[in-house]
Parts: sequence; C-alpha cells; structure tokens
Amino acid sequence: MAEFQWPWEYTFPPFFTLQPHEETRRQQLKVWTDLFLKYLKHNNKFTLVTNDQNLPLFCNESINRRLSPELILLILEQLQQSGHAAPLDKRRQEWQVYWYTLEEYGNMVYDWIQETGQTNSICTLYEIISGESSTRLEFHNMDENVLLSALRLLEERGKCELIEMDGSHGVKFF
Repeated sequence: MAEFQWPWEYTFPPFFTLQPHEETRRQQLKVWTDLFLKYLKHNNKFTLVTNDQNLPLFCNESINRRLSPELILLILEQLQQSGHAAPLDKRRQEWQVYWYTLEEYGNMVYDWIQETGQTNSICTLYEIISGESSTRLEFHNMDENVLLSALRLLEERGKCELIEMDGSHGVKFF
C-alpha cells in the first residue's frame, strides 16, 4: 500500500488548535473532516477511538502537535452531522466512521445487485463485501457492521429484507 499523503495543513502548527475566528474555524473543520475520511479510507478503517493519542491522524510528532480531545470530538460531531459517523458508545469515545454516507453505501450495493442480476436472490454479507465481482467497488472489504447499517436503510425503503441465520446475516433484494 502506498504511503498516505498528508495535506500541507498537517505540518502547520495552528492547524492542531481550534481557531477562534468563525470563518477560519469553519474552514479548519472542513479540512479536518476531509482528512479523517481520506486517512481512514486509505487505511481501510471504519472505527476510531478518540483516546488513541498515538494515532498519526491525531498527532504530528515532527512538529510536536496533537489534537485536543475536544477538537477530536468536534470533528467527529461534524462528521456525524453530515452522515459520515456515529458514536458506538454513550461516552462518545468509540466511533464508526463512513467514507460515504450509509445512504450512499446502500445505493451502491443496490445498484450493484441490479447490475449483476441478483434481485430476488439471497446473498450473504460475505458475498457482498468479499465476492469476486465486488473487488473493484467502493464497498469491497467494508466493515460488516457498516454494511448492516446501510442494508437496514434499504430494508426500511422496502428494497431488501435482512435475514439472520445462526448468528450470521443474509439479505434478499427486491
């Protein structure tokens, strides 16, 4: 895997401190939210623990800067508002982060199901995220819990039905 390319802001010390000027802060948060999504996608990660202070995303040792826990939470809340994250615990220390919104993932999966002629058939989650025909798609190797969340949205819209069998899940698409 190629090395992650950090944006120039990552080497700019004030980037790691929440800026007081409203427009500057808005731009700073936009860059941080984009950076979180790109970094996690590059590393094929869907969860973040906010107190993992050694994660390169949270600190740049070369300039001796790290994000405060408050700024990390603020960035994740921004991602939550845009549909790209959800807390996994009440203390909001563990987060599920989506490179695309759950609705976008659901649409991608459903489009793929239609394109491959798999409507009215049952698929396992493994077939969707690890099958040979999905290797070039954005949801290949995605976290199973994220896929389940996206499929629940499709189920609410009447496009599929989730089936649980012996602790594992399958899905029938309509």
